[in-house]
Amino acid sequence: MRFVFFSHSLVSDWNHGNAHFLRGIVRELVNRGHHVRVYEPKDGWSRRNLLADRGERAVEEFREAFPTLDSHLYDPATIDLDLALDGADVVIVHEWNDHDLIARLGRRRANGGRFRLLFHDTHHRTMSDPHAMARYDLSAYDGVLAYGAVIAEIYRMMGWGRQAWVWHEAADTALFRPLEGRPVEGDLVWVGNWGDGERSVELGEFLLLPIRALKLKARIYGVRYPDDARSALMLSGAHYAGYLPNHLAPEAFARFRATVHVPRRYYSESLPGIPTIRVFEALACGIPLVSSPWQDSESLFRPGTDFLVASDRAQMESRLRDVLNDDGLRQSLIEHGLETIRSRHTCAHRVDELIGLCRSLASENPLLMEAR
Repeated sequence: MRFVFFSHSLVSDWNHGNAHFLRGIVRELVNRGHHVRVYEPKDGWSRRNLLADRGERAVEEFREAFPTLDSHLYDPATIDLDLALDGADVVIVHEWNDHDLIARLGRRRANGGRFRLLFHDTHHRTMSDPHAMARYDLSAYDGVLAYGAVIAEIYRMMGWGRQAWVWHEAADTALFRPLEGRPVEGDLVWVGNWGDGERSVELGEFLLLPIRALKLKARIYGVRYPDDARSALMLSGAHYAGYLPNHLAPEAFARFRATVHVPRRYYSESLPGIPTIRVFEALACGIPLVSSPWQDSESLFRPGTDFLVASDRAQMESRLRDVLNDDGLRQSLIEHGLETIRSRHTCAHRVDELIGLCRSLASENPLLMEAR
């Protein structure tokens, strides 16, 4: 099949978690013999910030890390959609694209386009900014790929798009895997961005204060940390290491003994069942994980078996103390977390789901090429 993705960015993961998943999906599709083209705006927000932070070397590092992946830069005002859509069977459009481009692609589909057109939502804006989401013209789209059941239900309830399917994120296990033999450099590593004020209190309670109380040797990676956040990191005793390209995260996980998950407030309070991709990636690397509260309403994992859950700061300190001092507990968490990822939550599983969906859509339209 011929897939065309309109992404926010494939190259840049600077404060852009969807790039992690997109890379794994594209890699898996290409490895299976499908033809894939990825388009990203030449002046996209994430790419622009990556270049400001790291320069052109960051793009070279992406190409070195992902030699089989490539994207086409475009200007939304001048893109040649005839060329971009030529021969396409399935077109997948991420929700961080320009409203006008999304509408134009819909008109192409409505005016006889032989491809199937899917909208991909991997954010909380259906809940946090519904007016912005309502502005998207999805009337001609064949449906929505939502990364959680609660988001898919919002699309159905609001009548945004014809239908919606759940398509969770997953780990790119070609990249995220246990790396044996690395020297241990500390107790705890956290890879994540500050979160635009959406979890600043929670990061204090479940990450920084436990680091300080337990006197852990900790390293924090991420971007968009304001001055007061950096001051809080310094007071906790953690070392702030700045931006970490996502392809280097497995090395970071391999050099520390534990990590934590602190979801943004929307995911812990209003959008249950969505762990975000960091949980998949950490478990795939075999690092014990302790999470602040979130409701696994879709039974993606086995809380308490694949990872531990802490209800408050005191319990987080207790859980981390147990993980760091109990080798049997550590090994059990590692083994069970890996088992769950490998059996259910790899990008290969998600491509299977996508191909199955494409087959069902193809059967509705004989002009659409059947999936190989």
